[in-house]
Parts: sequence; C-alpha cells; structure tokens
Amino acid sequence: MANESDSSVEVTEQQEMSLGLALLPVLLLITALSWNVYVFGDDALSGSSQMIILLVTGLAAAIGIARGIGWKQQQASVVATIGNAMPSILILLLVGALASVWLLCGTVPVLVYYGVKLLNPTVFLVAACIACALTSLISGSSWSTAATIGVAMVGVGRALEIPDGLIGGAIISGSYFGDKVSPLSDTTNLAAAVTETPLFDHIRYLFLTTGPSMLITLVLFTFLGLNLETSSTAVDVSMVLGAIDERFNISLWLLLPAVITLGLIVKKVDAIPALFSGIIVGAVFAVLFQRELLVELMGPLGDFALYKVLITTLFGGVDIVTSNAMLNDLFSASGMAGMLNTIWLILSAMAFGGVLDACGMLRRMMQSIKKMANSFFSLVAATAGTCMVTNISTSDQYISVAIPGRMYAGLYKEMGYSSQNLSRTLEDTGTVTSVLIPWNTCGAYHAAVLGIGTFVYLPYCFFNIISPFMTLIYAWFMIRIARIDDAPDSARPVLA
Repeated sequence: MANESDSSVEVTEQQEMSLGLALLPVLLLITALSWNVYVFGDDALSGSSQMIILLVTGLAAAIGIARGIGWKQQQASVVATIGNAMPSILILLLVGALASVWLLCGTVPVLVYYGVKLLNPTVFLVAACIACALTSLISGSSWSTAATIGVAMVGVGRALEIPDGLIGGAIISGSYFGDKVSPLSDTTNLAAAVTETPLFDHIRYLFLTTGPSMLITLVLFTFLGLNLETSSTAVDVSMVLGAIDERFNISLWLLLPAVITLGLIVKKVDAIPALFSGIIVGAVFAVLFQRELLVELMGPLGDFALYKVLITTLFGGVDIVTSNAMLNDLFSASGMAGMLNTIWLILSAMAFGGVLDACGMLRRMMQSIKKMANSFFSLVAATAGTCMVTNISTSDQYISVAIPGRMYAGLYKEMGYSSQNLSRTLEDTGTVTSVLIPWNTCGAYHAAVLGIGTFVYLPYCFFNIISPFMTLIYAWFMIRIARIDDAPDSARPVLA
C-alpha cells in the first residue's frame, strides 16, 4: 500500500508541475555552461563545466524534494541512468589506451605518413568526410570511426595545416552519415524498433533526407577546400615525411591493427572486445616493429623497462619527440588517464538527466511539446523539439530516440502517417545533434577522442546541422510523405 501511495503522490506532483518550473534547471544549465565556456575557454571541460552541471543537478534535486520526490527515489534514477552509460565509459577508457598504443606501434604515424603523401589541402576535407562515411557505413559506428580513421585524419589534417574545426567537422559529418544509414548502427536499429518500422524501409526512407543533406555537405567542403589557404609547401611536406621516417619504422603491415579492429566491428563483435583486441595487437606490433624507439624510451627506466613503457603507454600515454615541432604535438597521447575529465563530464550529465527524470521535469516538458502537434508539420516540429530537449537534458542520444519514439508513435498513426516519418525524424534530429552538445555523451566522446573542442568543430558539422532543417523542409512542403494506406481521410489533416 505504501508503494501505491508514493506512486500516486509522484504522479500528482508531476501533473501539477508548471512548465516554467520544469524548464528552469535546463535553462539555467544552458546559461551557466555558456557563461562558463566564455570564462574558461578551452579549459571549460577540465572541471568547471562538470561543477556547473552538478550544482544545477543539486538545484533540480532540491526542487524535487520540495515537491515530494524523495532523494532515495532520485538517487535510484541517477544510478540507473549512470548504469546505462557504463558501456560508453568503458569504451572511452579503451579508446584512450588504443590511441596511445597505436601511436607507439606506428599505426597512427603510418596513416599520417601516407595521408600526407597522397592528400593535399584542396581535397582533404572531402576525402576525410567520404572516408569516414564509408567506414561508419561498414562498421555502423560513428564512435569507432572517430577512434580509428578519425584520429588518423586529424593527424593528416594538422600536418597539412588545416584548422581543427574544419577537420573535426569533416570527420563528424562523414561519421554520422554512415552511422545514420548503416543497418549495423545501434541508433538506426533503435529508431526502427521503437517506431515498429521495418529496418530497411526505415533506411530507404531515411535516404530521402540524408542523401541531399550529405550532397550539400560535400559541396560545402569542396568549396572550402578550394578556397583554403595554408602555408604548407612541398618542402614542408617532405620535412614532415622525413621526421616521421626518422622516428618510426614505416611499413604497411602497421595498418593491420586498424584493419583487425574494424574487421571485428564489421563482424558485429561488440565494441569493447574489438577495441581490446586492437590494443593487444598494437602492443605486440610495437615490440615487433618499433624496437629502436622502445629502446630509447626504456633507457632511463631500469628493471622491467619494456613492461613499464607498455603499461605506462596504456594508462598514462606517450610523448614521442621528432625533429618537426608540429609532429611533437600530434605524436602525443594521454592514454586512459586522458579520458578521465570526459568520464567525469558524462557522470555529471547522467546524474542531471536522472534527477530530471525522477522529478517528472522531463515528462512535463515532453507533454507540453506534444500538445503543439495539430498538423503534420507541427507534428514533425514537435518531434524534433522533443529530441533536442531530450539530448540537452538527458545527455544521451539513445534516450533522445527512444523517448520521443514511444511518445509520438500513436499520434503519427492516429493522424494517418506511416511510422517511417517518425523513425526518420528521430534520426534526423535526435541522433545527429547529440554530438553538437558538449555535455552529451557523444559530444564529450568525440571532443576527447579527436582532441578538438565541441564548440570548435560545431560550426563545420554541416551534415549534422543541415539534417534537422532538411526533415522540416520535407514536412513543410509535404515532399514524399508516407501515409498509412487504410487511414481514413478525416485522419489526414492537410497542411495549410
């Protein structure tokens, strides 16, 4: 009986909560984080932003307690939310180790070496975008793409003296294109599942908006590449190649760790064992191929020097000095330890989302957005808005797909529109915008892995920015809108 009473109190409080009160923590968080980034700049994610999130979380929790939502109930929601993020946290730790050991064994230097040799600034942005699109299409994962080919492209781009924002935008645009339309993608399968849309029907319908968005993206990167000014010359490139050659044994065999890792992912091996395998292969290749470098690093370490070098590389990273100053920054990795600030950010953001969920604030926001849907365009716009709010408030792309998918499925059906419209909108607005939010797991992950701040790459993530507008344009002009064949005419409102 006690549980039933608590449940009824919770529902009553959630129903009575005003929209302004529900929005207060989210608006305060956005305002405070924006100010914090202005004050701390690039150091904002080193701890200050995490503290802002935790302070606002405390405010939201206090509001919940004042309205009868006990702390134990909120804590249970926080723990459950953080539990959902644990696979992402483990992946982050492994990616930190992977980037360091692939640097030590020569995989990243070889990718940079041949990338610089084959590419030039004019075609780099388009080439990077297409390469990442193909990789994520095959692997089904923007995260794996960023941690492998993305890291290499950052190295090539910096060697060609291309601005970090453009490099990150090209990598993320390509990665999320493949992630959206790949049948191996978890978000693609999730969007299809929660809306009860056949997977390949969803993918085919998704191409109607995704294709034009990607085409515009490639045109923009082509234009930027043709007008890009760098100080790189043939002599500079030769110096970069020579500096890499001096420090590393260059061999195409060193691409094998990346090939094995991507191959396992394509074979649908889970990301954690696939990345772990890449770490082990990388460590073995370091011993086999980079003996001179290892001997130098082992010099001052005394007993068990090789063991110390390999283990330190995994948890603490490695710095390899070359004759080229730019490469010295590039050939520096921070291992698992370098991911701890990002993990701190994710834990803080998950706590915030858990408190909002427990206190009914998230549900109240969703109810208000849902009430605006009285035509097809407003229905799509409401879905898009819900995805955005969920991405900002819960900091998780999966929730931004799952919750709106469950919320709006019945409404699309009632109005006579096929579930494909809903599944496509979820992907066009929920999946792709998660990487643009610094405290979202996707934004935090890509900023950490690529070493490029979220606000630095955000203006150049053309595909991610264009996609939500594309789905709204299609809805406004009623372009190729799928309807339920047996829906009555009265259930199909005509857009004014």
